[in-house]
Amino acid sequence: MNLYDFTTPEKGELFDTLLEDKNIKIVRIVSSGKPETKEYCQEEDEWVIVLEGSAILLLSDREIDLKKGDSVFIPSKTKHKVLHTSKGTLWLAVHIT
Repeated sequence: MNLYDFTTPEKGELFDTLLEDKNIKIVRIVSSGKPETKEYCQEEDEWVIVLEGSAILLLSDREIDLKKGDSVFIPSKTKHKVLHTSKGTLWLAVHIT
């Protein structure tokens, strides 16, 4: 599998689990230019990095601008939401339980 071989969705995001073992899950996320305004609050810690594109993430009432190469750690049970993405934004998310 090639990490960069993907199709950009028309709206929302596309999630592909790349690896899941014991206490870790690695997910590739591809965002359209029209992300859903869904609020997430997960049971596990999550570390995300933007590999291509850009995004604005709302994390505990604080906006974080992310561009290629930027990463953020999201502790478990922290409310967060994707406010904006450029079309074709590619993320790598690591979920840790």
